[in-house]
Amino acid sequence: MTKKTHFAGTLLAVGSLLLGSMVPQFAAAAAPGQPGNATPAPKILVIDQSMVLRASKVGQDIVRQVNAYTAQAENDLKGQATALRQQYQTLQQQLAILSADVKARKIKDFQAKQAGLQAQAQKKQGLIQGGFIKARQQVVKALDPILHGIMAQRGANLLLDRNAVVMGTLDQFDITRAAVQQLDQKLPSVKVELVAPPPGMQQPQQQQQP
Repeated sequence: MTKKTHFAGTLLAVGSLLLGSMVPQFAAAAAPGQPGNATPAPKILVIDQSMVLRASKVGQDIVRQVNAYTAQAENDLKGQATALRQQYQTLQQQLAILSADVKARKIKDFQAKQAGLQAQAQKKQGLIQGGFIKARQQVVKALDPILHGIMAQRGANLLLDRNAVVMGTLDQFDITRAAVQQLDQKLPSVKVELVAPPPGMQQPQQQQQP
C-alpha cells in the first residue's frame, strides 16, 4: 500500500468515468420502408449525441447528482483511509523488531482491513454507477420518440452521429439543438437513485498495491 491510498482516488474517478460514458447508444432511426421493391433514396439528418446530454437540462442534472454522490462517498471513507495509512506507517516501523509469527498476524490483520475498505469503496462506486445507468436509460427512452418525431417532420429516413461523418456540410441537417429543446421540455430532470448496476456492467475492480 502506498503512502497515499487509492481509495479516495477511485471514488473521485467515478464522476469522470461516468461522464465519459454518458452518451447513450442511440440506434440509427429509420422511417418505415416504402411499399414496392424500390429502395428509397437516403434522406439524412445528423445529431451530436454527446452534445445533447451535455447541453440538456436533464444531462446536466444527472452529472450534478453523480458528482454529489461521489463527493459524499469520498468523504464517508476519508477518515477510515487516513486511519489505515497511519496503521500502515506504524506497522512498517514495527516489522523489524517483531517475531515472525506476530509479524505475520499483524500483516494479515492489516490486509483484512485494507480489503474491507476497498470493498466499501467499490460498493459505493457500483451503486453510483448503477444509478447513472438507470438515469441514462430514462433519458434514452424519452429521447427516442423525440428523434423519430423530428425525422418524420423533416422526411428523413436515416439519422447519423455527427462525429461519425467524415466530410460534408452538416449544419442544415443537424437536429441537435431541436432535440435538446424538446428534451428539456419533456424531461428536465431525473432522480439518480443508488442501485446496483446491471450484471456485467460493473467497473473493473482496482487492485491495491501493498
